[in-house]
Amino acid sequence: MPLVLRDGYDAIAQAAVDVGCRFFTGYPMLPFTGLLDAFDRALEPAGGVMIQADTEIEGINMALGASATGARAATGSTGQGIALMQEAVAEAALNELPLVIFNMGRGQQDYFQCTRGGGWGDYRTITLAPSSVVEADELTRLAFELADTWLTPVIVYGDALIGFTQMTVEDDPSRPAASPPPKPWALDGSTGGTGQSKVIWTWRLGKHNTPGPGPSRHWESVAAKYEEAARIEPRHEASDVDDAECLVVSFGTTGPFVDYVVDELRRDGHAIGTFRPVTLWPFPSDALAAAATRCEQVLVYELNAGQMIDDVRLAVSRVPGACACRGMRHGLAEIRPPA
Repeated sequence: MPLVLRDGYDAIAQAAVDVGCRFFTGYPMLPFTGLLDAFDRALEPAGGVMIQADTEIEGINMALGASATGARAATGSTGQGIALMQEAVAEAALNELPLVIFNMGRGQQDYFQCTRGGGWGDYRTITLAPSSVVEADELTRLAFELADTWLTPVIVYGDALIGFTQMTVEDDPSRPAASPPPKPWALDGSTGGTGQSKVIWTWRLGKHNTPGPGPSRHWESVAAKYEEAARIEPRHEASDVDDAECLVVSFGTTGPFVDYVVDELRRDGHAIGTFRPVTLWPFPSDALAAAATRCEQVLVYELNAGQMIDDVRLAVSRVPGACACRGMRHGLAEIRPPA
């Protein structure tokens, strides 16, 4: 497979185009602006459309409109801009419209935003956290697949380090662009006036001749869908956990740095391993609990005041002799069994 040198922004945009994304919109805000420019470059040759919106709210609602027609669509911003999109994210989730959202974060302080959200109603957003440009390429392709599979918004949580770093990624110009799966629910104008016109944005209430399940059953089906996704979709990477007495948990672009330090410590004879959730939601709790079973310590490294540590604490609490948090300093939290 041919290799090409790309920075993270161009790798993400090209991967999205390769899997059939043909509509992207957003409002410039660093460090997201580089991705907006990259989609502008990538979409035009593919016959797609990139719109620079006047606000983040306009941008995400344009993307929702494109998604409702069956197009693979995406939008994004950094955390401050995505905060303005939260109501529309909730609407997309509860009305079951697939959408990919790129959060090019300023560090890792958007963990809560990505995994808990700020919208209304019972929903979750699948969140993928790449650790490198190569993984950003891979997870971008996966994000569109997951969005169509689960009919839900999917967040790709990157940062400026991914955006500006250059790495070689696979590139095959002869490879045909992937087509989205059939979407019988899409509003394509073909059923108007037939008595079978389609309705999006009404929580499956149905029309007079095609009654839907009603609000309560719709909410129940959406909740059940996310429970199923939580069982099926957790992903993680781990190394040297079989003999580890100490386990370091990190996510995203902190992962390679943690791996480097842990490799040095292992060469010095320390029994230490690493664990990195690839999906921040669904969080790979079962896998982490299994990896921590034999550990005396679990350390959490993240570039914030401590957000992922909540999910780590919940996972590690399943281990016999439940662990307790011993505080945090400069993003490094220590969890160990009580004395």
